[in-house]
Amino acid sequence: MSRAAVGLRAHSGWAAAVTVGGEATAPVLLDRRRLALADDATPRPVQPYHASEGLPLAQAERIVGRAIEEARRFGERDLRALAGDLLSLGREVDCCAVLSGSGRTLPALESVLASHPLIHAAEGEMFREALRHAGKRADLSVLEVKEKELFLVAVEVLGIPETKLKHRLGALGRAGGPPWAQDQKLAALAAWIALSSGENQGLLGHP
Repeated sequence: MSRAAVGLRAHSGWAAAVTVGGEATAPVLLDRRRLALADDATPRPVQPYHASEGLPLAQAERIVGRAIEEARRFGERDLRALAGDLLSLGREVDCCAVLSGSGRTLPALESVLASHPLIHAAEGEMFREALRHAGKRADLSVLEVKEKELFLVAVEVLGIPETKLKHRLGALGRAGGPPWAQDQKLAALAAWIALSSGENQGLLGHP
């Protein structure tokens, strides 16, 4: 059984997931897909904080609470499905890396809803937190890497200059074919870091 790791980049209601495996010195692209963090068949807001702006606090708490529960549940379901698909191919997904934001601590819901910039921040953090929660529930080791620091962390952990990292990511994309946009590139690099950290315990901390 060969190890594999998945990188995750969250959006409102979904996440880009890219899985790599093999040796951390020369990872191979194994899988890329879209994970659901909301039920498209259910008539409810995909952006619950935006939908709650201007509503009574109790109603807003219900909307946001339902969205958080749904995102966690769907994330866990799709991560387990991904791990199961790879396991059938002889690859054990044992780690995931979630791309995070600034790490800013958000205030209480009432204060968030009074500020449109905070609404945007809370929306993004809700789906990233759902991925972290889903990873743990799916029995994966979870790493968190700030997106703005991704290449800095990768250079330190992988020991490869940034220009060469970008070239290697491009080669992964060409080998796998489209789509290979920003989502896939960043998720793949996060997965590569996770794959390496699994082989070299202690390079990165767990949230």
